[in-house]
Amino acid sequence: MSLSTITALSPLDGRYASKLAALRPIMSEHGYMHRRVQVEVAWFIALSDAGFAEFKPLTTGARAYLLGLVKNFSEADAAAIKEIEKTTNHDVKAVEYWIKSKFEARPELEKAAEFVHFACTSEDINNTSHALQLRSGRDQVILPGLDRVVLKLREMAHAYADVPMLSRTHGQTASPTTVGKELANVVVRLQTACDRIAAVKIMGKMNGAVGNYNAHLSAWPGFDWEAFSKKVVETPEPLGLGLTFQPYSIQIEPHDYMAELFDAVARANTILIDLSRDIWGYVSVGYFKQRLKAGEIGSSTMPHKVNPIDFENAEGNLGLTNALLKHLSEKLPISRWQRDLTDSTVLRNMGVALGYAALAYASLLTGLNKLELNEEALAEDLDAAWEVLAEPIQTVMRRFGVQGAYEKLKEVTRGKTVTAEALHGLIRSLDIPQAEKDRLLAMTPGSYTGKAAELARRV
Repeated sequence: MSLSTITALSPLDGRYASKLAALRPIMSEHGYMHRRVQVEVAWFIALSDAGFAEFKPLTTGARAYLLGLVKNFSEADAAAIKEIEKTTNHDVKAVEYWIKSKFEARPELEKAAEFVHFACTSEDINNTSHALQLRSGRDQVILPGLDRVVLKLREMAHAYADVPMLSRTHGQTASPTTVGKELANVVVRLQTACDRIAAVKIMGKMNGAVGNYNAHLSAWPGFDWEAFSKKVVETPEPLGLGLTFQPYSIQIEPHDYMAELFDAVARANTILIDLSRDIWGYVSVGYFKQRLKAGEIGSSTMPHKVNPIDFENAEGNLGLTNALLKHLSEKLPISRWQRDLTDSTVLRNMGVALGYAALAYASLLTGLNKLELNEEALAEDLDAAWEVLAEPIQTVMRRFGVQGAYEKLKEVTRGKTVTAEALHGLIRSLDIPQAEKDRLLAMTPGSYTGKAAELARRV
């Protein structure tokens, strides 16, 4: 059976393959190999500039050629490395051999070939490659996906800032809010979560087999290898990696920053699960309609249905990504003694976790763009919920010292169908200033929204 979008085992490479085109070059095996080549080349060029008599600074032409191997890295190059790996049975060594193969007929580079992967352990290359992948995945796919959702929600919060809506605490009628204010709440939460994702420092280490520069110092004992390594890790691309230097490690970078990043993404996802369920509920009670798409079918037997499938799809995929992110976060910072290999296969699933997240953000945005507010349904619900005005009435009664205010309103409203007439009769009987009676008599469920509109517009 040939591999295609129909035969793919993962839906990310099957049914949803076209929606993940931006993530695939970054988080795929191809992307991993590309970053390994980048790290090896950056280390090699830096060694040539370290001042060693045995490795003179590379010429401008040689540097340009090496950086071109990174810039122009192709699927054919990745396939060539995989072919070498069939013999080496070691993926990092295959990258090293591929780079050296590109030195053929270039005497300057052939002479310096043994400085490719010099004093490095495989994890020096792998951890920095993973870091480069994660930084690109975060900055080019995850954060932009979340930003698009934030922008849409902010737009809706402003557009619906003044549209009153009945709240339903514990599923029961409660003090009214506005549609815009409820969306503004999500905007603020989600923006905070995005800031935390963006603030995570992406770390990299280049310190040898157990983190002590053993091999490095055996070759040049008097050289400041730690400072050199830090420079390679932190110098901006393309001559460096542009990461944050990790000075202490075992054979592997501790992965604590990865756990921090994955936890931060999961927190944003949890906020979006909350949103997806709420919007699903609002569609269910008719507060939102969904724009129809020509030819789309909601049910195979019920022609009238327009299902909130985008929010359901988002919720499902957000759950999947959080399950994977939780395992990554809990497992990756743990390594037996100086190194075990359990992280290697787990790390290869980072792209799967982020893929489900990217898919969820796209589904959610699609769903939000389909929504149309049903102000009639909102108004009808409010007009049938005069009992919510028991709160302002008893609060004003308390202000003026009316004894047993809460209990009196509870007796009139709890578990009963409350009408405007009944509340107005109670208001007229109160021993409070006439101006306050008039203010309460003018109040409706739809006007009792506090600062909701102001808060929504301010977000």
